Formats: sequence, structure tokens, C-alpha cells
Amino acid sequence: MKNHLILCWLALLLFFLLGCQHPGPRFNPYDFNARSGADLQTVTLTNHLNPEWLRPPTQPFALGPGDQVEIQLMDDITSRTVCVVGPDGKIYFNLLPGLDVWGLTLPQTQALLQKELAQFYRDQARVSLTLRGVASRRYWLLGRLQVPGVYYMTNAPTLLEAFAQAGGTLSLAGQRDLSINNSIDDQADLSRSFIVRHGRMLPVDFERLINQGDLSQNIYLEPDDFVYVPPLTALNVYVMGAVGLPRAVPYQEGLTMTAAIANTGGPIREAYLSHVAVVRGSLSQPKIALIDYRDVVRGKVPDVILQPHDIVYVPFEPYRYLVRYGDLIMNTFVSSVAINEGIRAVSDSHQVTQTGVFIPVGSGVTVTAPPTIIGPPAGR
Repeated sequence: MKNHLILCWLALLLFFLLGCQHPGPRFNPYDFNARSGADLQTVTLTNHLNPEWLRPPTQPFALGPGDQVEIQLMDDITSRTVCVVGPDGKIYFNLLPGLDVWGLTLPQTQALLQKELAQFYRDQARVSLTLRGVASRRYWLLGRLQVPGVYYMTNAPTLLEAFAQAGGTLSLAGQRDLSINNSIDDQADLSRSFIVRHGRMLPVDFERLINQGDLSQNIYLEPDDFVYVPPLTALNVYVMGAVGLPRAVPYQEGLTMTAAIANTGGPIREAYLSHVAVVRGSLSQPKIALIDYRDVVRGKVPDVILQPHDIVYVPFEPYRYLVRYGDLIMNTFVSSVAINEGIRAVSDSHQVTQTGVFIPVGSGVTVTAPPTIIGPPAGR
């Protein structure tokens, strides 16, 4: 009787251990090879827009490096000077040493100038201050747009206003030059378009916004937001995570999961191979299949046949919840694409050719916009 109770307790403990190891939903990933993809697990990510994103920001404009201000003493017309905020956040005017104005509003900067000039003038110095150019606040609009580039922002535009400034997305009806590259390959893929803010993908549905006019998706942009509209038929498969060289792998008919991973140098030692994910579909409603890579390599289960735009993610640790795992994959993907497209845009502006760049998330690499940035200066 005692041995029977011990066995029962051991069985119960084993059940809890195994149950907690894979608490997320499980499904047969090999139905994933069906062309319809109907048997994939659809994962709804955190796709609720923060209501604050739909409200215009209330913070006043603050100066930063690269911004231009025109300063003039009201009683001396010859004192008019255009000053540029330096990389250290300082401006230099008249007899004053460098004044730190980084993060100050225009009224605060004007008050600081008048206060510091008071030591050199008998009467109260009256200062006129005008913003003449902005270079510290910018956002990225790249991909299949009429005029992609990096844009200044004096005020926060909505996403639709930003698209209008870039001439709209490329479409068969909207090519500026119908004689050049007028093919479906060059059109915008709204289902895979995204916006990245502070390293995370915002849950904006571009198809609802552009095609259906759903203004609930029309958020206000913030400085350093990155908007990317990919081409409709870019035939790539993206291999991410714990592999030798995360990158985009050119798609060929019949490309398998193991072949794609092999094209990136294979899994590294830290990889957790029993939870390799294959992601397909739109970025807002992806479908995810989980595969044990070791079983595929040992021939216990068939390999997975990929399709264009698929994402293969080799994790560093086991997943616990499929939704969180999906969020991790999507944020890794969009951040890496943003880095690559940003580097490509900067390289193109300097007529430098760079190919094969794919920087994984967490590398600490940042992309700096070129000095020639699209967008008119303030006041025009």
C-alpha cells in the first residue's frame, strides 16, 4: 500500500512537470505544409492600440542637436544671427559662452538668453528667437513609397499625413513613371508593413488604414518612429534567433526549414532546438507552427516546406506561452528589418553599396540618418 501511494505521488509529480514544460497550445505542425495553411495555429498578438497614440501630443517643441534658431537683439538689427545647436546641445551668440539649450522649449531658450545677456548690458536685453530649421526630430518612411526617406518633424503628423508627405504607397495606378519598373513586384505589401517605436512593433493594421479608411489605426508619429512598407513579392525567407548568421535567405521552390537554417550557418550551441518556430501570414495575425528540429534532422518527422515571407525563428530557450513567443518573434523580425533598411537608406544616400547586412536585435547597433534629409525647414 505504501509503495502504491509513492508511485501515485511520483506519477502526479511527473504529470505536473511535463504539463508545465509546454503550457502553450500544441498542434500538428506538419499540416503546415498544406498550401492553404488552414490548419496553422493563428496567434492574436497584443494588437490593441493605446488610445494615447490617437491623440495629438501636447508637449511643446524642444530643441536638440542640429536645430537652427535665428537670434536677434531687438534694439540692434545688426545682431541677427542664425545659430545651430551643436552636438553638445549648446548654442553660441554674441558675448555669451556656450549655452546648453538641449531639451529647452523656445520660450525657455529665449528667457535663458535674456538672463545671460543681462550681465553685459545696462538695460534689459530683449531677444527675438525664431525657429528656422529642425534636424533633431525625424521619422523614417522607407520601402515602397513614392518618396521614401527620412523626414523632419516640427509637429507630430498622423500616419496618413506622413504617407501623404511621402507621396503615398506605390500601386499600379500610382506609379510616377509607368515606363519604369511597372510591375506587381514593386507594389506595396500592406499586410506586412509595420511601424517600430522604441524597438517594438506597434499593432497598426495598414490594410485597414489605407484600403478601408479605418481611422482607428491612424496614430500620431513620434520622433525616431520607423515606418516600412515592403514590396509585395519579395521572395525571401527570414531566419532569426540562435543561428550563425541571422539573415534573409532567397526563396526557391521547395526550400525547407533545415535548408534555410543551414544557409545561415546552422544553429549555434545555445539554441533550443525543440521549439523552432515557422511563422506565416500577416504581421498582425500571424500563424505559427512549432517544430522539433532534432527530430527532423534524425528523420523521425518530415521537414517543413517553406513559402515566401516565412519567418524561421530558432529560440535560445523554451517558450511558455505562444502569444508571448509570437510577440518576441515579431519584434525581433521588425527591429532587424528596420536596422537593415535604415543602413541601406543611409548607404544609398552616400552612393555606397552594402549587401548582406542583417544585424540581430540586441547588437547595440544604431543607424544615423544622413545630413541631407527630406522635408522643408520650419516655417515654410
